[in-house]
Formats: sequence, structure tokens, C-alpha cells
Amino acid sequence: MTQLRNDTLAGLEWQAAMGAEDYILDAPQDRYAESAAPTAKAAPAPHPVPAAARPKPSLAPAPPPAPVASLGAADAVAEARRLAAACASLEELRAAVEGFEGCPLKRTATTTVFGDGFPQADVMFIGEAPGRDEDRQGKPFVGVSGRMLDRMLGFINLDRTRFYITNSLYWWPPGNRTPTDGEVATCLPFLQRQIELVNPRLLVLVGGRAAKTFFATSQGITRLRGSWRDYSHPGLAAAIPALAMFHPAYLLRSPEQKRLAWRDILALRARMAESGILPPSLPPRSPG
Repeated sequence: MTQLRNDTLAGLEWQAAMGAEDYILDAPQDRYAESAAPTAKAAPAPHPVPAAARPKPSLAPAPPPAPVASLGAADAVAEARRLAAACASLEELRAAVEGFEGCPLKRTATTTVFGDGFPQADVMFIGEAPGRDEDRQGKPFVGVSGRMLDRMLGFINLDRTRFYITNSLYWWPPGNRTPTDGEVATCLPFLQRQIELVNPRLLVLVGGRAAKTFFATSQGITRLRGSWRDYSHPGLAAAIPALAMFHPAYLLRSPEQKRLAWRDILALRARMAESGILPPSLPPRSPG
């Protein structure tokens, strides 16, 4: 008897645990009649108090946001020109660029990509803008296209111990987008001072953006590549012969243009030999 009672209690506890709430009554109950009976009218909701009549919490007003210092385009160029003119070495110029706040790209970039190679080189390369790999490592032309450029120049026995390389911009444009005219103009005073301090005998402009900037033209790189033009600005003692060539990133997308790039490399090598930068007897290595 005790066992039966315990089993019954255990069963009821289990049903209660499963959510059972009703139990069997002594007399039948008509649930349909209950559902048809009128229900008590719900009490009306209280009339909403107008917003103007509600008491306002006594909170102290939030302080205004701190102003963000920013320079206009003209002010940024003027500031870059002033800072660049005061630099007597590449080290001072690097510090000035790293401390410059006039280019919005600096706020989204990881690091400043200033330059790489031999600071007193006879040949200076100028590209378009740092890419993602350059932004991470802080050096220009270190990604896939940079390694391709190194291989191309290796065919004429030229490496980074003998040339200097930088970009038209010092900070990575997000998404590798094309630099705007304003961004290039803001960095140009620093770049011109960089050319003055390196004092190269030859310039190589890598890509359309760099070629258009230094040749002051709207022509595309397909027309500009392969031809030598003199570049000068007031801070230079003399004009510098400059050659435009395809950017390696473009060659990766259009490999059929590599034959033209090889012609440009040979033209650079011939000009270097004429200028006494390379001995005339040193032959180029075949890219094949």
C-alpha cells in the first residue's frame, strides 16, 4: 500500500513538472458554457499624460563634442610646403611627413610609407600609392607588384642598393583606390623636397598617376610610357630626365604589355650607360 501511494505521488509530481495544472473533479464541468459566458470588462487604460506635462529628468546637459582639427586643401598644401622647406635631410623630412596631419588618408592608414633604397642613388623611382602590403610593412613596392618590379630591374643588374624608390602618396588609399588630385597635391611639396635631397640623375615614373603629375599632362600612361621628358621645379638646380613606364600591377592584369615594359627597361639601361651610371659593357640579362 505504501509503495502504491509513493508511485501515485511520483506520477503526480512528474505531471506537474510537465506542466499539468488541472485535476479530475467529483462532478462534470461544462467548459463550453464557461467559454460562452460574458467576461468581465477590462478596466480602461489610463489616459496618456501629454509629453509636455511629464516631469523632465534633471540631467546635466551633455558637453559638446571636441572640435576635430582639420586643414583645408589650400592650407594643407601651404603647411606641407613650409614643413618640407625646413628639412635638411631625408631623416628630417621623414619625421615631418610622419607628423603631418593635413592628409585625411593618414587617419585610415596603418603606417607612413616614406621611401626605400639607397638615399644617394643616381636613379629614383616614383610610384602611385602604397598598397595593403606596403601599408603593413611601411616600405614602398614590397607586395606582389613590388617583387615583380625588383625582378624587372634585376634584368639590367639594378637593385635597391643602387636605386631609391617612393610613391606619390605616403599613405594607403583604402581599397587601393586611385589617388585623388587633392591627395596628390597635398603630398607633392614633400615629394619635391624628397627629390631635391636624393638629387638623382634620372627619374622613373611608375604608373599613370605619377607620370601625369610630374609631366603635368592629362594623357594616359599608354601614350606617356617609353619617352624621356625633362622634369624640373624651382628647388632643383637642373632639370632631371624622366622616363614613364607601366606600373607592375597593370602588367599583372595585362601580361601582353610586358613586351613594352621590357623596351622601357632597356631604354632605362641605355640611358644609365650613357650617363655613366652603368658601365656600357655590362649586358642586360634576358627575361626569358
